[in-house]
Amino acid sequence: MTPFNNIVGDNVGAGEDYTPFFFGYMGVATALVFANLGASYGTAKSGVGIASLGVIDQSKVYKSLIPVIMAGILGIYGIIVAVLMNGSLSNKDVSNMTGKDGYKMLGAGLSCGLSALAAGLAIGVAGDAGVRAYAQTDGIFVGMILILIFAEAIGLYGLIVAIIMSSA
Repeated sequence: MTPFNNIVGDNVGAGEDYTPFFFGYMGVATALVFANLGASYGTAKSGVGIASLGVIDQSKVYKSLIPVIMAGILGIYGIIVAVLMNGSLSNKDVSNMTGKDGYKMLGAGLSCGLSALAAGLAIGVAGDAGVRAYAQTDGIFVGMILILIFAEAIGLYGLIVAIIMSSA
C-alpha cells in the first residue's frame, strides 16, 4: 500500500492507468474556464462602452445591453460542454477508458473553450466600438448587431464541434 492509495482509491491495482481521466477532466476544466474568460472579457469591454453611451444618451442603454447578453451566452456554452463531458467521463471505468478517449475529451474542451474565448474577445471589441458609435448615430445599430451575431457564431461552432467530439 502506497501513500497515494488514499488519494486515488484503495482499490487501485497494478497496471491501471488513470492518465486518460486526467486528460478528460482537463478538457472539462478548459471548456469551462476559457469560455468564462471569453464571457467575462466581452462583458467587461462592452460594459465600458455602455457606460460611455449612458453619459451621452441614457435612453439607448437598454438596447445597448445586447453585447453583454451575447457575451454571457458564451459562458453557458462552456457549462453545457463541461456537464456533458463530465457525465460521459463519470460513466467510464479504468478498463474501458483509453488514452484516445482522454485526448478526445481534452480536444473537445479546448475546442469549446478557446472558440468561446475568441468569440468573447470579438464581442468585447466590436460591442464596445459599436455601442460608442450607436451613441452618436442610430444608423449603426443593425450593423452592430450583425457583427455581434457573426462573432457569437465562432463560439457556437466550437460548442458544436465539442459536442460532436465528445459524443463520438
